[in-house]
Amino acid sequence: MARKSVKQENSAVMPVENPAASKGRGRSKTNNTGVMSGTGKSKLKIIPLGGLEQIGMNITAFEYEDDIIVVDCGLAFPSDDMLGIDLVIPDVTYLEENLDKVRGFFITHGHEDHIGSLPYILQKVPVPVYGTKLTMAIIEGKLAEHGVPRGVKRKVVRYGQSINAGNFRVEFIRINHSIVDAASLAIFTPVGTIVHTGDFKIDYTPVFGEPADLSRFAELGKKGVLAMLCESTNVFREGFTMSERTVGKTFDNLFAENQDRRIIVATFASNVDRVQQIINSAHRYGRKVVVDGRSMVNIIGAASELGYISIPDGCLISIEDLKRYPKEKTVLITTGSQGESMAALSRMAANIHRKVTIESGDTIILSSTPIPGNEKAVAKVINDLSLLGAKVIFQDTHVSGHACQEEIKLMYSLVRPRYSIPVHGEYRHLQAHAQLVQELGIDSHRTFVMHSGDVLEMDEESAKINGHVPVGSIMVDGLGVGDVGNIVLRDRQTLAQHGIVIAVVVLERGSNQLISGPDIVTRGFVYVRENEELMEEAKSVVLGSIIDCQNRRITDWSKIKNTIRDDLNDYLWKKMKRSPMILPIIMEA
Repeated sequence: MARKSVKQENSAVMPVENPAASKGRGRSKTNNTGVMSGTGKSKLKIIPLGGLEQIGMNITAFEYEDDIIVVDCGLAFPSDDMLGIDLVIPDVTYLEENLDKVRGFFITHGHEDHIGSLPYILQKVPVPVYGTKLTMAIIEGKLAEHGVPRGVKRKVVRYGQSINAGNFRVEFIRINHSIVDAASLAIFTPVGTIVHTGDFKIDYTPVFGEPADLSRFAELGKKGVLAMLCESTNVFREGFTMSERTVGKTFDNLFAENQDRRIIVATFASNVDRVQQIINSAHRYGRKVVVDGRSMVNIIGAASELGYISIPDGCLISIEDLKRYPKEKTVLITTGSQGESMAALSRMAANIHRKVTIESGDTIILSSTPIPGNEKAVAKVINDLSLLGAKVIFQDTHVSGHACQEEIKLMYSLVRPRYSIPVHGEYRHLQAHAQLVQELGIDSHRTFVMHSGDVLEMDEESAKINGHVPVGSIMVDGLGVGDVGNIVLRDRQTLAQHGIVIAVVVLERGSNQLISGPDIVTRGFVYVRENEELMEEAKSVVLGSIIDCQNRRITDWSKIKNTIRDDLNDYLWKKMKRSPMILPIIMEA
């Protein structure tokens, strides 16, 4: 089916033509959102395709009649049981099946859990992408890296600008987060206004740019907001999130305390404000700065070109020039604060970095908080660095980019939505969010703790969950997208936990008489040279299985293999209490 084009886009507040009027459904009237409302027969559908009951993979569809817009398109990082998997992207079968309705992706900010799936999804759902300046610069870099052609329209949107997309009008509102150019979205629909906060915090003294546009949220609240989708990441934390500027003072103190040491700082590549403050402290103490790590180099390069980061002349040097300066006069800003195995800091800790060797006396600062699930990886990196003689600092060097309880309450007090839809968090976060908003007068009947795939239908008078669409996780392994499923993962887990035993026999063509074997080959099960008796007994078991099949006149090789597998599995379990993967191989001669 051919995809519809976006009807209009500009920065003015323009009414959107309601297709219902031209379809003979009666007259339309204009509501206070500036969007034409229909006769009341249609309902708005809010469909989270990911990002609920998990951290990451944020993507939500909004549907009204023949139009769908999508907010964010993120990825998730693999859990410990996803052996060999690089990343996880959402299943967008619903968008593919309704491709002619999809008007575009509206991106709140440039973090991987909000943009990381775009290079994969745009190949299936080639619709326009809208975002603020730095967000789009990061997206452009990702799409170029993945070889995605420029056929898909990409548009930079300013704060306060609106994009008309069928029955929707989407306004980008300034908000603060741990990355520059983050935005909340006001989505004007024929049934009312929806506010999507995206990831946010209230920072009255941001390092770059201006504070959040709280007055715009208040203005929307006065006019009436039907529902708000509000993030839940820090819902368990009381009070307010501290300003990013407070970290700058901490860095100044650390630089003063470690003037005779080389300093290496690991942080999120996307936290441009954090990098700016590290550079400020380095320059203040007369140090040269090296930026290491592919994602760090790419994002800082894009931010520098757009004027979002200021680097003093002569402060930045290449990693090759490190040896020209005394170690105590250098600072490395690198990736790997989450213990990622291939990130620069992890390679330094493992002593396999090509250009940087950790030495006794180095000071390593981890300027981040471990993402849930990464604690073990981070602890391993800290231990490895400590074993190499480095001094590792990982406390009080980070502030969150997410709203704590009082900021969430402030947002609800300004927006005053009729319905609350907690998003961006595990189920416990969403439940805690629902309890928090009850203190503000939004009772449980007007709060929807949803699951990914749920369809929430609402209009001016009512809202209820009605139906479910297909959702899920698609695993990316190297260049393969979706070719590794649960069965393959289960096999990998078996191999990792118990190893493999291969039984090889050679049978005569036609008669199935044993010519050679059985031979036993193992990997990851036992050390053969120290378990020769076990191997001989295993051969006897396989031989007995073949003789049994001959006596029962079984000639089907698949049945012979199953018999060998079952008998050998029973023997090894009784003998070793282990269940390796057993692979019988029959060769014909």
